[in-house]
Amino acid sequence: MTEAPESAGPRARRAPGTPCWVSLMAHRLADTERFYGELFGWEFRPGPQQLGPYVRALLDGEEVAGIGQLPPDHRLPVAWTPYLASDDVDATAHQVRLCGGTVAVGPLDAAEAGRMAIASDPAGAVFGIWQGSAHFGASIGGVPGTPAWNELLTFETASVAKFYEAVFGYEEEPALAAGPDHVTLRVADRPVAVVHGVGRGLRRDGGPHWLTYFEVADADATVRQVAALGGRVVDGVHDDEHGRIATVADPEGAVFSVIQNPH
Repeated sequence: MTEAPESAGPRARRAPGTPCWVSLMAHRLADTERFYGELFGWEFRPGPQQLGPYVRALLDGEEVAGIGQLPPDHRLPVAWTPYLASDDVDATAHQVRLCGGTVAVGPLDAAEAGRMAIASDPAGAVFGIWQGSAHFGASIGGVPGTPAWNELLTFETASVAKFYEAVFGYEEEPALAAGPDHVTLRVADRPVAVVHGVGRGLRRDGGPHWLTYFEVADADATVRQVAALGGRVVDGVHDDEHGRIATVADPEGAVFSVIQNPH
């Protein structure tokens, strides 16, 4: 992790590969809205319904994330999914397949908002692809309750990083020779995500997956509130060079991290 994403107006276009949206598919939409509304102060309004009931989360009137409801007969994992910007979703989806990934949903139109697809890399980590029209992803950042960063936790970085570089044109920042297995992905010389190779350190119930960080004003208080609202703590609050961090899960098991940036 190096820096939070830049804020952008609702009509701003992001460079291909830039994380531009984050979305959660849950089984109990109303309960999930209540959890995140209490935790982050989000309000909700209806969004595109192509994949079923879906709401956009707003903070101070600005869109920050989306939450959809899984069909009752689907037993897909409940997880936060980052969407990566594309100028042409269909071409990007084709490149995903050519590079050994899988396209599970789409490409399809999301009403007036744009065009999207949901894919997975060769190791199985799920991500979205987003091509915006009038609206292009989150329009606010850098304040509590907004997405701050995305990390990919996978078995090893060498082949997985090359997949994302081939699909999205990322530049790779090599890891230190004596350091852990990690790679920073950059767009126009700006860090946008990190790939961590953790081998057998992956959660048995998780497998390779993307992890979204949300900014908070007080990490300790947020973790206590997660527990009070029916969630659980996955990795307790601790400090590193980026701030005060914890990893938690909502009542349905969707894992995410929170970060309190140093001031």
